[in-house]
Amino acid sequence: MFITGEMLIGRQAIRGSEEPIRALSPITGKEIDEPVFGSGSVEDVAMACDLAAKAFDPFRQLSLEVRAEFLERIADGIAALGDALIQRAHEESGLPKARLEGERGRTIGQLKLFAEVVRSGQWLSATLDSPLPERKPAPRSDLRMQRIPVGPVAVFGASNFPLAFSVAGGDTAAALAGGCPIVVKAHRAHLGTSEMVGRVVQRVATEMDLPDGVFSMIVGAGNTVGEALVAHPAIKAVGFTGSRAGGTSLMRVAARRPEPIPVYAEMSSINPVFLLPGALAARGDGIARGFVDSLVLGGGQFCTNPGLGIAIDGKALKEFIEGATTELSARPAQTMLTPGIHAAYQQGEGKLAATKGVAPVAYGLEATGPTQACAALFVTDARTFLATPELEDEVFGPASTIVRCKDEQELLDVAEHFVGQLTATIQMDRADVSTAKKLVPILERKAGRILVNGYPTGVEVSHAMVHGGPFPATSDSRVTSVGTTSIERFLRPVCYQDFPEDLLPEALLDDNPLELWRRRDGQVTRS
Repeated sequence: MFITGEMLIGRQAIRGSEEPIRALSPITGKEIDEPVFGSGSVEDVAMACDLAAKAFDPFRQLSLEVRAEFLERIADGIAALGDALIQRAHEESGLPKARLEGERGRTIGQLKLFAEVVRSGQWLSATLDSPLPERKPAPRSDLRMQRIPVGPVAVFGASNFPLAFSVAGGDTAAALAGGCPIVVKAHRAHLGTSEMVGRVVQRVATEMDLPDGVFSMIVGAGNTVGEALVAHPAIKAVGFTGSRAGGTSLMRVAARRPEPIPVYAEMSSINPVFLLPGALAARGDGIARGFVDSLVLGGGQFCTNPGLGIAIDGKALKEFIEGATTELSARPAQTMLTPGIHAAYQQGEGKLAATKGVAPVAYGLEATGPTQACAALFVTDARTFLATPELEDEVFGPASTIVRCKDEQELLDVAEHFVGQLTATIQMDRADVSTAKKLVPILERKAGRILVNGYPTGVEVSHAMVHGGPFPATSDSRVTSVGTTSIERFLRPVCYQDFPEDLLPEALLDDNPLELWRRRDGQVTRS
């Protein structure tokens, strides 16, 4: 597919007239020659948002089958891009092609999974309460409820997932499944990749004769375009994956609007791993290997990267650290996504090394490229950790710190100290059940996903997955950005009281033409 450097606004391809920008290869540290991308203006944002607003009612009123087909055809179109998509994404991100092929599979899979969700209709939460005209002291009206889409949604592409959290990624799939038109702000770290995928979405929407404006993609060099997108009155919700600074900035813009809107921001997390004594004694070498594997996966550029290990001091912990040191010392440096991310990693890793009471114990092999990160492992004690707030800051990359605790109580104190996290992990054996029982209630308050004897990297797209957590991991701990329930972010309930049959939505008709599972007078039924 030919990449032109244009934005996609409804059915049009428009070259932005603001600051020109080029894609950059982190592998070479140099700009990719062609094409030059034109940054959009505030007026371009307004055009996309106005089109999305006009498309909203016609799009949400389409049949569930048409909406499901839209998602499936997007998935098929992405697959048809073949090796060209993987090559461009590799050039722009530095990620290995095998990793990108897996990410493409995830992107296609989650689009098709949401097509199944759409067809099931369960997300509508169709509920019927029969009228009780003879009830005393007051009768009850005929009450029916379903959830409807909130309106056009702004989606921000993430730097570390050029496919799965980008133009046709999870936020887009969930929003379109719910019936929301979307305006995507393409991430400047993978502009060509974004255009390739965006043209697939645009082409499918045109071929299916969907409302003009159901999809747009904007390009911007700075913050102006993103802030204008969130501030536009047509936008009713925001999906964002990125830094805490970026997420909280958009939250402030959304809160200042005459009509404040929710920003569903997945931001930062250090994902503590609790290494309990019985587990370390029984299989410390294996845990050390798995911990390092998880730490360096993708250059450490995962929001679920294990940035902290917590354990009770002793012989088993000493052997774990020795094993992790041996493993990490042999790991090669890896290319990071952008020069900016690389610079931030170097700054964060250097800050850890300079912190009083924190000691470096292992480094990976030296970098051989301009944006490569060398993995690092540090050790500190619980007293230092509890007294040093900076040790809770996310270092985005392959760096982690082991916290030595003097006893079980100190380990629990460290757990209580944490702010909100995406994940928390317990490595345990049968001998650790007593400690784990004390730990789990704490972690339930702190994290969106709790793992036992696993590693936090790797987020399954499924019905039960939760990729969220209390602030600052996310802006709203009640929802997830991965999994089928992520659709709930872009829906709201509407109650229909005493409606005549010919005005009711299909999902609430007495004869149930969609054959949905519904709650009727408190009972789940297909009647």
